Amino acid sequence: MKLQFKTNINCGNCVRTVTGFINEVKGIEKWSVDTDNPEKILTVEGENLTAEAVIEAVEEAGFDIKIAMPNK
Repeated sequence: MKLQFKTNINCGNCVRTVTGFINEVKGIEKWSVDTDNPEKILTVEGENLTAEAVIEAVEEAGFDIKIAMPNK
């Protein structure tokens, strides 16, 4: 399963700040933030993921996050 989110995680320091929070979410196998993308897309992959758990972790780290709608 792959989920994508728009965030305001915009630099390496931000990624380091959020890392511990995201790594605590059960089911995440890998994740990354495209800081070059204007929407700072967070991509999360794993099994049995819930968007709510990812959103909660990122918000707890102090960042804004919302589900990115896929392009059709």
